[in-house]
Amino acid sequence: MLTQFVTILIIVSVIGCVLYGRRLIRTEKVDAVFGNPERAKGGTHWVIVGSSAILMLWLYYSWDIAKGFYPKSANELCQVAKINESLLGLKYQFPIEEREFKSTSIIKIENKNLVKIANEIKGSPDLNDQQKTILISYIDRTSKLIPLLTSEELMEMDTKIKLQEITEEIKLLSSNFQKKDYPFETDAQKTERQKLIDEQGGWGITTIDSGSGSIENTIEIPTAPQTNKGLKFHAAAAELKKIDDKFFKLKNHNPPFKSSIKQLKDDIKAYRKGLDDSEEIASDYAKNIVKIARRIEFASIYPPNALNEMQAAIIEFDELQNKEQAGLRLIDILLFPAGTIVASGPTCSEQGSGRWLPKPSDTFNKFVLMSKPSVGYKNVPLLWIEMVDVSKMIGFVLPDWIADILPGEYPVHTKDGIVKENFKSNVLKVVTGDFKLFKVPVPYGHIWDSFMRVFLGLVFGIIIGVPLGLFMGLNRFAKGFFDPLIELYRPVPPLAWAPLIISVLGIDNSGKIFLLFMVSLSIMIISARAGASGTQLSKIHAAHSLGATKKQILRYVIFPNSLPEILTGIRVAVGMCWGTLVAAEFLAGTTGIGFVENVAKKYFQYEVIWITIFIMGLLGLLFDVTLRKIIDKTIPWRGKG
Repeated sequence: MLTQFVTILIIVSVIGCVLYGRRLIRTEKVDAVFGNPERAKGGTHWVIVGSSAILMLWLYYSWDIAKGFYPKSANELCQVAKINESLLGLKYQFPIEEREFKSTSIIKIENKNLVKIANEIKGSPDLNDQQKTILISYIDRTSKLIPLLTSEELMEMDTKIKLQEITEEIKLLSSNFQKKDYPFETDAQKTERQKLIDEQGGWGITTIDSGSGSIENTIEIPTAPQTNKGLKFHAAAAELKKIDDKFFKLKNHNPPFKSSIKQLKDDIKAYRKGLDDSEEIASDYAKNIVKIARRIEFASIYPPNALNEMQAAIIEFDELQNKEQAGLRLIDILLFPAGTIVASGPTCSEQGSGRWLPKPSDTFNKFVLMSKPSVGYKNVPLLWIEMVDVSKMIGFVLPDWIADILPGEYPVHTKDGIVKENFKSNVLKVVTGDFKLFKVPVPYGHIWDSFMRVFLGLVFGIIIGVPLGLFMGLNRFAKGFFDPLIELYRPVPPLAWAPLIISVLGIDNSGKIFLLFMVSLSIMIISARAGASGTQLSKIHAAHSLGATKKQILRYVIFPNSLPEILTGIRVAVGMCWGTLVAAEFLAGTTGIGFVENVAKKYFQYEVIWITIFIMGLLGLLFDVTLRKIIDKTIPWRGKG
């Protein structure tokens, strides 16, 4: 229901926004100059159109529209796929989807193989005349096996009767398939099928393992037929499977063929046994001839017209089942782009874009489940709060050496085993957080861990990079001294540093934050340096003429002029930090968005992978929108002089 509502809302929104945009174009000022930035302001309606188009494509290519409007279509296509799988083996034997009979192809191939081996034997310098004569005689006897199978006179009556029975079974199936009450299900069978339907659930249902709290999926496509049409195809597929097995077990082995191939194999076996080690080439040729004889033996080779009636019956049923699909074929063509539902044995699965592109509804449902603190991912919530004592925060912020530098000694236990605290030990408790105050709510979870790693790495990069960049942009010594170092490590991809930093600093937060600091540092230095060195000299001279000091010039002229470059650098650094963080959490991590995606990748949890992608995109967008607001508020002069 939600998917239907969203789809209709998208269509209405796109049409409404396009009409509004066209009307706005006709009514706005026509004398606006091309290239004026004011013309690019606003346009919320076009944002809605663009976002709706992306969401519509996602709904369409993930097959969520098909699931929303026709929730049982996948199950019906599953039953159709079962028929197609059962028919595949039979149709492969006839010139229905192939150009010729399978037996004709086999005969052509094996005759070519026999001719090829005969030519090799005749031209081989490693064989004597006697060996060549014997081997050529085996080839002639093998080639004569084929006419024994293709002769109508030699075909046994029992084989003809069985072929006729198989043909009649196909015709009977075609006749029953056209009846509305086929497959004549009893009440007990209906009850059993309904029970199986309830157990399997719907298309792509997500469940939670109550024992471990982890998220699991049921079978991708429920295989038990849920509709009358699906039941009809399911029953027909089961009967076709029996017919298929019966046909391929049947062999056209008449007595002359059995006698000839048995004598041939016995003679070749005796011949190979009589050869010594120096005649290995002759043995290999004899072995290859036997292989061809066995392939002829196990192939379904019949006289040319023996299978015509069966072929006609298969074609008739295939046309009937295509006709019975009716509107389902249209749904498959229009609402299942880039693939369809396929059957493999007893299971059905999505084959195409719907497999790796999860449905928005399934993705949203899984995100809601993962957002629950009791579920989360790997026993860690995505984002939640926990009550933390303020003392722990104080202990995290204050360094332990504050207590160490105080005069005096730490207390020593008495002979009675009692430790009397003193001022130095009490200070140590404060700086280590070993005391109780009051608890405050603090965010925690995968999202919060990733957010804080990016934020801290970015902050440290800004605090150190911006002053250093300004210094390099204003001082010849600083530029010459620091520039080689910065330019040496800046081009190196962050992933090249990741193994070294993580191995030195460990897999905890310190290693990841330091890696992100390195990424943001070089960007901030270059941005601040470009801003400082790009300050117009006329502005500096004007400040000098007004009596400004160096500090005032730096504060009121150079720094404001550098702000656009610095804030743009921060926006670039945010994107780089997110990309690097995910890679770092891939390599080593037990929490974070990158860790979640890495685990989901191993188990092919496509919904979870896309959830992590969206979360990273939304967090990056949050950073970027915040920076845009800061830019608009702090440097309104950007681009205006």
